[in-house]
Amino acid sequence: MSVWAVLAAAGSGERLGLDRPKSFAPLGGRPLLAEPLERLEASSWIDAIVVAAPPGWEEPSILLAEEVGAGKVVSCVTGGATRSESVRAAVAEVAPDASVILVHDAARPLLDDAVVERVLKPLAEGFHGAVPGLPLADTVKRARAGEVVETLERADLFAVQTPQAFLADWLRTALGGDVAGATDCAALVEEAGGRVAVVPGDRRLVKVTEPADLELVEALLGREGGGNPV
Repeated sequence: MSVWAVLAAAGSGERLGLDRPKSFAPLGGRPLLAEPLERLEASSWIDAIVVAAPPGWEEPSILLAEEVGAGKVVSCVTGGATRSESVRAAVAEVAPDASVILVHDAARPLLDDAVVERVLKPLAEGFHGAVPGLPLADTVKRARAGEVVETLERADLFAVQTPQAFLADWLRTALGGDVAGATDCAALVEEAGGRVAVVPGDRRLVKVTEPADLELVEALLGREGGGNPV
């Protein structure tokens, strides 16, 4: 089974208040992008990597991949206006004979190889995709115009993370339509009729959005000793 990874790294990072894209925010003394690149490179499950870089940052992304020894990176594409458009551009560079495409957000740098294994397993069990998820601890309510209209059943709800894994043909088909409103690739595969499994996520897969998130990831990385858990 040939597994290709798409690393979505084209986010602007405006909410971080930096003069550079999110994937080049400083993390542990180097660009954030270095961390997921190294971890995907070290994974025995991943055969090749395509990076969707911020517009104008394609060359720095390639140079960074070379610097960290990420020899599995075979292509670096220019990211689109939305995450889904960036993923679509990267998937276009995936080899036609790839069996599985794993999509991961660079903004979740602390990727453990055990999560990669968990999302790949359901694809051999009849599912077309798999996502890692964390059960919600808080009560969730739906509201309109400031008024609660429904309390949702918490036991059935998950906060979904990346990496997300898909049979390559299903993901390609899902990305062939309108992707504008999609918040993740799984939603597109679901809309195309695909069966998507949810597997246990990892609380270390913090998504960097605000400065406080970057500080938390820095702390978690420090607890790992700056090393790679793969």
